[in-house]
Amino acid sequence: MVQLSRICCRKYGKFIDNLRLYVRGGSGGMGLPRLGGQGGDGGDVWVVATKDMTLKRVKDKYPQKRFVAGTGGNSSVKALKGERGEDCNVPAPVGIAITTDHGRLIGNLDALGDRVKVAKGGRGGSYRSLFNPSKARPCNIRLDLKLVADMGLVGFPNAGKSSLLTAMSNAKPEIASYAFTTLQPEIGKLMYKDHKQISVADLPGLIEGAHLNKGMGHKFLKHVERTKQLLFVVDVSGFQLASKTPFRSAFEAVQLLTKELELYKKELVSKPALLVVNKMDLPDAAEKLEELKIQLQSPEGFCSLLDDDMIPDEYINFQHIVPVSALTGLGIEHLKGCIRQSLVEEADCAVVADLLMSCSSNHKP
Repeated sequence: MVQLSRICCRKYGKFIDNLRLYVRGGSGGMGLPRLGGQGGDGGDVWVVATKDMTLKRVKDKYPQKRFVAGTGGNSSVKALKGERGEDCNVPAPVGIAITTDHGRLIGNLDALGDRVKVAKGGRGGSYRSLFNPSKARPCNIRLDLKLVADMGLVGFPNAGKSSLLTAMSNAKPEIASYAFTTLQPEIGKLMYKDHKQISVADLPGLIEGAHLNKGMGHKFLKHVERTKQLLFVVDVSGFQLASKTPFRSAFEAVQLLTKELELYKKELVSKPALLVVNKMDLPDAAEKLEELKIQLQSPEGFCSLLDDDMIPDEYINFQHIVPVSALTGLGIEHLKGCIRQSLVEEADCAVVADLLMSCSSNHKP
């Protein structure tokens, strides 16, 4: 198991989802006392959501990870007002949360072209400052990648998430026979006959204790926050992570996944969710599926199977329970239809909620 952990860390290391940068705005330009000239302000530093950009590319292109804006121009006889310093633009991928070293959120990049100012330039010298310019304060920021997708696949290792994404979409995630199959997030696009596209993120598999940052813990869970809905994936026959860990049935897997999400951030459990029961090509799969459906109808009656600290505070009421086989293709088209239907229903509910809120505010005395 130790050897497996080393393999995982090394391969995951190729994917960067957090980057620390030094940023500083440009200093202001000198004023000109005898003519009352004002120096130009220093440039600002912006982080800009850029097409086809990754944090690894940022790191490779700017190995010093240092970004400084241009200095404002000095006031002169020819130009009493000094030129403003040039802004510095830091390219970044969509789906970035920008924070200080202390974790304070500065801003988010949710769409191409979004811009967040992370360092302000210094003021040019003027009569108010005795014509002396101010220097910009340097600081360190963190770019934290949180994927933006319509659906996020949630499951324990070897539930078949990567195979499922391959069967549904154009993604080609790395698939292996050992437990930690997905070593970096993958985004797949579901394509429909009317050209509708839906993005699905396959994220590194959870293990029990992920909320405590065990396994890939927080590397996984933070990405779940930026998906609209959750797509739980369980093996119909259950799973066992290693010889020293307990075997978990499909029902237990659902509740443990729910608990891990709940312990990390309770709001995650309130997201709309679908349940995919995978590997329906295995022997006795139909009987096990029926057993799981019965258990999910009244989960309180079956939670004696779990330790008290593994029982979620709230049980998820799945929008759809869809049996599939990623290996044979059974149920894949039906699953794609359920995913689309669930997203449409959520969008419709949001529109109705906005209308009700608008009507309520208009009728206030």
